[in-house]
Amino acid sequence: MLADRYHHRVLRTPREVRGSLVYVLQNGRKHGAWSARCPDVFSSGLWFEGWHDWGAESGRPVARARTWLLDLGWRRRGLIGLLELPATAQPVRASA
Repeated sequence: MLADRYHHRVLRTPREVRGSLVYVLQNGRKHGAWSARCPDVFSSGLWFEGWHDWGAESGRPVARARTWLLDLGWRRRGLIGLLELPATAQPVRASA
């Protein structure tokens, strides 16, 4: 049931929005379902204009962002790398 899986929280900062974009766009990579060095072809990642190392495809089939945070604000935290994973999936480095 969807009600058991749905979580709603208002994102208020560029960091939160960027982290959510990484999670949504890179979830397949996080779970090992996508490993190619390009956006997941089963997502809207091909048309996403915020990749650090990939140019967006033309013919945009998705709507443009309507808020400052989703359009520009999140970019203050840096563009997203093709191999970047959600923060919880990043390897933990041992402290010296």
